[in-house]
Amino acid sequence: MKALPNDIVLRPRFQLELAQTKETLLSAFEKSEEKPFIIKRLDDHVFIKFNTKHIHFWSPQLHLEINDTEDGNSKLYGLFGPNPTLWTFFMFLHFGVATVFIILGIWAYSSASLNRPYVLQLSLMVLMVIIWLALYAFGRVGKHKGKPQMHELYIFMQRVLNDSMNLS
Repeated sequence: MKALPNDIVLRPRFQLELAQTKETLLSAFEKSEEKPFIIKRLDDHVFIKFNTKHIHFWSPQLHLEINDTEDGNSKLYGLFGPNPTLWTFFMFLHFGVATVFIILGIWAYSSASLNRPYVLQLSLMVLMVIIWLALYAFGRVGKHKGKPQMHELYIFMQRVLNDSMNLS
């Protein structure tokens, strides 16, 4: 198994080739009841997150997809990410700032073409860039705060996988 890199990106992904069947691995995750983790399975997908006692605003979750390979083994695809509600809200804010920036740019271009003042539009465009940079900085702070829990999730996943190898 590969180790989780130290330079965790926004939504890090990884893949593992495992010498067990998909069902063996999925059932190993279903049977695991280690605290403080909550494990939910939906078909070939396993979602691992922290219980409400250990969760904070930036707490990550681990999404695993386990598929069979042609040789009878399996391949695990992992994705770390924030709470889906938080992620959607953050993307909405980024999209909103970008949309306002484009509208202001069109308004500034129209004003400049008509030989009208466009300082207000340019000032608001600069403000949108500052807001975007603040959102970026806020995201980086959150990523840093969630990093220790990402490592806990990864170590837990490795422990379940190792236990399932020892049982089979």
